[in-house]
Amino acid sequence: LRFRPENGMKVVAFGRVAVFPRDGQYQLYVSSLTPDGVGDLHVAFEQLKAKLAAEGLFDEGHKKPLPRFPARIALVTSPAGAAVRDMLRVLNARWPMAEVYVVPCRVQGAEAPAEIAAAIRYASAHRVADLLITGRGGGSMEDLWCFNDEGVARAIYASRIPVIAAVGHEPDVTIADYVADLRAATPSNAAELAVPDQRELYANLAYFAGKLSDLMEGRLDRARRDLDRLGRSRALQDPMNYLADRRMLLDYQSRRLSHALAGRLAGEREDFARLASVFLGGGVDGDVERVEIEKY
Repeated sequence: LRFRPENGMKVVAFGRVAVFPRDGQYQLYVSSLTPDGVGDLHVAFEQLKAKLAAEGLFDEGHKKPLPRFPARIALVTSPAGAAVRDMLRVLNARWPMAEVYVVPCRVQGAEAPAEIAAAIRYASAHRVADLLITGRGGGSMEDLWCFNDEGVARAIYASRIPVIAAVGHEPDVTIADYVADLRAATPSNAAELAVPDQRELYANLAYFAGKLSDLMEGRLDRARRDLDRLGRSRALQDPMNYLADRRMLLDYQSRRLSHALAGRLAGEREDFARLASVFLGGGVDGDVERVEIEKY
C-alpha cells in the first residue's frame, strides 16, 4: 500500500469472499485497498506531507539561496526526456557561460525514487555543480509519484548544493517542491530561474556604461570650467601681482601697528607726567627733594 491505513478511514476493498465451513463464517481476502472518495496516492501524499512538515523539512529557514551567476549546473533527470532538452536549450540561450552536467537517472517507475535520491546525494557529496535542478516533464500523478518519495525528499533536504525542483506543469505539486530551495513551474522555468539572461545583463552593462560616461563627461566639463576660471585669475596671469598685493597689505599693517604703538606710548607718557607732577607737587613742608623730569 502507498498509504497507511488508519482507524476510522473509509476504504474500498477489492478481493474475494470465502466461507469457513466449520463455523460458517465469511472471510474477505483483500487484494487491493483504496480510500473511499479519494485515491490512495492522494492519501499517501497528504500523510507524507504532514510527516515531513512536522519534522521541519519544509522550513523556509533551511532553504539555501541560489547563486546569482552559477558557473556549473547539474541536471538530475532522464537524459532521454524532453525536459532535459528544454532545459539545455534555455540555459544555452540565457547563460552559455555555465557548464551544464546531466546526472542521469530514471524519473518514472519503481526504480526511479532510489536513482533520483542517489544522483542527488552523489552530486552533493562530490560538489559537481553550484546548483542542482531535478525534475521531469508533465504526466499523471502516478507518473510523477517518484518525486513524492520520502527518500528523494530527504536527499534534497540534505543536499549541500541549492536545489530547484521542476516537476511536471504549473498545477502539479510534489513533495520535492516543498523541500527544494526553489520550486519552478516547469523544467523550462527552472532553467530561467537558475541563470540570468545574458541579453538583459548586456543591456544593463550598456546602460551603466553610458551613465558612467555621462557622469565622467560632466565632471570633465566642470573641471574645464574651473580651469578656465582659474586661468583668468589675476594671480595666475601675473604671479608677481600676488606678491605685490601681499607687500601692500604688509605695508598697510606695518603702518597701522606703528601708529598704534606711537599712540600707546604718547598716552603712557602723559599718564606718567601727570602722576609725577601730582607726586612732586604734594610733598611735606619743602623737605622733599625736587627731581627733574625729562621728557623722552
